[in-house]
Amino acid sequence: MFNKTMMAGAVLLAALGAAQATEGGGSIYPHGVENYMAGALPPPGVYGMVFGNIYNANRVNDSSGNNLNVPGFKVRANVVAPRLVWVTGAKVLGGDLLTNLIVPLVDLKVSAAGNSQSKTGVGDMTVGLGLGYHHSANLHSVVALDAYLPTGRYTNGDLANIGRNYAAIEPVYALSYVDPQGFNGDIKLGYIFNQRNKDTDYRSGNEFHFDYDAGWGLGNGWTAGVGGYYKQQTGLDKQAGVELANSKTSGMAIGPSVKYDSGKGWFVTAKWQAERNVKNGAQGNALWIKAVFPL
Repeated sequence: MFNKTMMAGAVLLAALGAAQATEGGGSIYPHGVENYMAGALPPPGVYGMVFGNIYNANRVNDSSGNNLNVPGFKVRANVVAPRLVWVTGAKVLGGDLLTNLIVPLVDLKVSAAGNSQSKTGVGDMTVGLGLGYHHSANLHSVVALDAYLPTGRYTNGDLANIGRNYAAIEPVYALSYVDPQGFNGDIKLGYIFNQRNKDTDYRSGNEFHFDYDAGWGLGNGWTAGVGGYYKQQTGLDKQAGVELANSKTSGMAIGPSVKYDSGKGWFVTAKWQAERNVKNGAQGNALWIKAVFPL
C-alpha cells in the first residue's frame, strides 16, 4: 500500500541533493494504517475492506530530528485503498488460512524549493497469505507474509512519485484483545526486507515497525482510546553497494482512535495521529479510516 511519506526521497534528492534513509525517509509500508481488530480474523468468507488516508506535512527532518527548513516544503496525500480478504475455511498448522490483495488509489502533491508536482494513479499493490488463530473469546492473532509489488508510477528524479520502484517482503504478526465493555488492545508488528531500486541502484535498509492501539469498550458498539505507530530502520542504506552513514530513519505517532461495531458483521475505525521525533524523513499528521464488511 502507498505510504504517506514515500515522496520525501524525491524531495530530499531534488531539493537538497542528498540521499537519506530508505531512499529519502519514506517506507513501502503505510505506518499507522492498522487500528482496532488488526489481529481478529472474521469467520470464513469473502470480506471487503477500505482504508482511507489524508496526510499533510510541512517539514522534513535530518538524522538528528531537526527541521531542515526546506523552502516551501509541503506534502498532501489522499489515498483510498480497497482490500479484498478471503478467509478460505481451510486449516493449516491449526490456523485459518487467508489471502488478501490491496490496491491503493493515490492523489499526491509535493512542493519544495519553488517547485511543485502532482500525480494520481494506482500505487504499490500488496498481496499476502496468513493464518488466523482464536485463542479465546477475547484474544486473537494473525501470522502473515506480505509482498509489496512495484506497481506504482515512478520516474527517477521526479519530485512526486506514487510508487517506490522496488519490491519488499514482510513477515507480520498481529495480536488483538477485544472486549465490547472493557479493555481493547491491538499491535501489528512487521519487519520489512527492502529490495533494490534498479533505476537508482539504491537499496533501503530493512525496517522494524509496529502499529498499535489501546482503548475501552463503552457499550453500544463503541470503543475509544489512542493509537499510532513506531518505526525504526535497522540497517544502513546502500548506494551502488556502498553503505551510507547516518541513513537510518525512525519515528513514532500517537493520537485519538475510535471504533464502531454494528454487531451485524461490519465495523468502522477512525484515527488521527501526529508524528513525532521523526529522523531522516517527513513529519506531519494523518487521518486514517478503516471500514470492514462482508461481501
